Amino acid sequence: MSLTPHDLSRYSRHLALGELGITGQEKLKAARVLVVGAGGLGSPALLYLAAAGVGTIGIVEFDRVDISNLQRQVLFDSAQIGQSKAHAAAHRLQALNPTLNIQIHEVELQASNVMTIIGDYDLVLDGTDQFAARYLINDACVLLRKSLVSAAIHRFEGQLFTYVPNLGPCYRCLFPASPAENSIPNCAQAGVLGVLPGVMGSLQATEAIKLIAGIGEPLIGRLMTYDALSMNFSEFKFSARSDCAVCGLNPSIIAPQDGSNRCDSKQADTISINQLHALLETDRRNTLLIDVREQYEFSAGHIEGAVNIPLSDLSHTSIAADEFSSVVFICRSGGRSAHACQWFKSHSQVKTLNAAGGMLAWQQAIDPSVLVV
Repeated sequence: MSLTPHDLSRYSRHLALGELGITGQEKLKAARVLVVGAGGLGSPALLYLAAAGVGTIGIVEFDRVDISNLQRQVLFDSAQIGQSKAHAAAHRLQALNPTLNIQIHEVELQASNVMTIIGDYDLVLDGTDQFAARYLINDACVLLRKSLVSAAIHRFEGQLFTYVPNLGPCYRCLFPASPAENSIPNCAQAGVLGVLPGVMGSLQATEAIKLIAGIGEPLIGRLMTYDALSMNFSEFKFSARSDCAVCGLNPSIIAPQDGSNRCDSKQADTISINQLHALLETDRRNTLLIDVREQYEFSAGHIEGAVNIPLSDLSHTSIAADEFSSVVFICRSGGRSAHACQWFKSHSQVKTLNAAGGMLAWQQAIDPSVLVV
């Protein structure tokens, strides 16, 4: 798609970038991108995709604007409370960039419609907050050979990864099975820092623009995690699994499934800080406590007897877990340890627990003297 005089003026700062230029901007104009979820992650992603000149943007959203959304969902304002998020989002994006083609899908993604909806787009951004939806979207993208940029948030922490067909692992390669939906509290239960989805959603848009324009190095085979409180970015490398249920050598998933493959919550569950303290007091010898924070965080303050294995080192560290009856993962606030717990349960039969609230909860409830950075 050639650029108009209006385009040349609007995107002049892009055109000045040698890596992007006219060719890259033309690719953006011709691109078709689907954003699933117009909430905390979808809001900044949609705004930046529209501002960047992505020609066709699809929005999957069936919720309505609530006053509690406005703390982080920057697409909306107080006057839109009660309105359809999909229509309110489309109105805002059209006002920002009237030349775009905005497609609304005011439905909940399910196995019965996901292939049809995703099939019309080149690239998908997943901004959902439910595990079942993440697996459904991942599986559909693998089956349809569509690139996917997936992000998630929890309290003060976020994660991001990119899947490109034939170039790297999918979400199931990292987390083969979904935890029970209630095993990790959602934003309403655990809270979320308002600016956190702004960071992660903007990074999703960055990845999308890079993929469309064919520039830079995407997050293929790398899970990036972000801790807002320590202002720390970490990277966890992972590889494609030959036994992956959807992209492996002999896939068992050949069509999307609703409520896909949950893990046994007895094998991977949360444990409160008070329960952890009691467990360490009564059965310390049979409990392996792994702290997945960075070394400098661990050195500042930790629980006595904990083993420090940063999340980025977990996949290539030998852990003699069979000697213990349970393995407990802990981090600063519970986000990184939840990722570690999901990964570890796919590699071990030992009961795996995530310490809810992390070291911040330990400091508040058990030991106020421990330093948490």
